Amino acid sequence: MFLTQLDQRLWFPDPDTALHDPEGLLAIGGDLQPERLLLAYRMGIFPWYDQSQPPLWWSPDPRAVIEPKRLHVSRSLAKLSRQQKYRITVNHAFESVIHHCRVLREDGPGTWITPDIQHNYCRLHHQGYAHSVEVWDDQKLVAGLYGISLGKLFCGESMFHLVNNGSKLAMLALCRHFSRQGGQLIDCQLPNPHLHSLGVTSWPRSHFLHKLKELQTEPVSASCWQPQELSI
Repeated sequence: MFLTQLDQRLWFPDPDTALHDPEGLLAIGGDLQPERLLLAYRMGIFPWYDQSQPPLWWSPDPRAVIEPKRLHVSRSLAKLSRQQKYRITVNHAFESVIHHCRVLREDGPGTWITPDIQHNYCRLHHQGYAHSVEVWDDQKLVAGLYGISLGKLFCGESMFHLVNNGSKLAMLALCRHFSRQGGQLIDCQLPNPHLHSLGVTSWPRSHFLHKLKELQTEPVSASCWQPQELSI
C-alpha cells in the first residue's frame, strides 16, 4: 500500500488502501472545500493534521464509535445533569464552539483545527451539515462539541470544556437528543481514555463503513438540528 497524493479532482481512494503505519493514513493534499469534506465523511474519511503540514486524510482501523443509548453516565455526570445547573442548546453558537476548540488546544498540546478547517466547517454549518451542542452558564459558553451529520450517523469532530464535566455533559445531551430524533451512531474517530470513560468502543473499519453506508441514507427527524434548547 502507498500514500495517495490528491490533486484538485474531487475524489478519494478506497479506505481499505489506508496505511497500517501510521494506522489509517490514506491520502495527502487536496483542499478543504465543503464538497471534498462531505465526500470524505460519506466515505468514512476525515482530515487530521497540523498547520505545518498539507491536509492529511485518515480512515483508521479500528474505528471509535458509540451507540447513543449505550453512553456510560457516571454518578458525577448524572448528578450534574439532574442539578440543571447549565443551559444546553443546539446550533446556537457553532462558530464560538469551534473557536474554543481551536484556541484551547493551541494553548495546550496543539491543534488540527487550522484556520482553513475552522472557515470551511463554518461554511458546512451554514449549509446545514455541521452542528454544535453548547453548554451555558447564564450567558457564558462553558463547554460544547461539534461535528457533521450524515442521516442517522453523527461524525463527532471536537469538544471543549471550561468547567468540570462540561464536555461530558455536552456529549450526554447530544446522545439523548440524537437518539430521540432517530440517530443511531456517533463516530468518535480515534479512541482515547476520555472517550472510553463514556462507553466508546472500537469497530473494525469494514463494519463501520458498512453501517455508514446504511445510516447516511436514513434521515433523522426534521427538527433534530433546528436551533433549540435541550432538556436532558
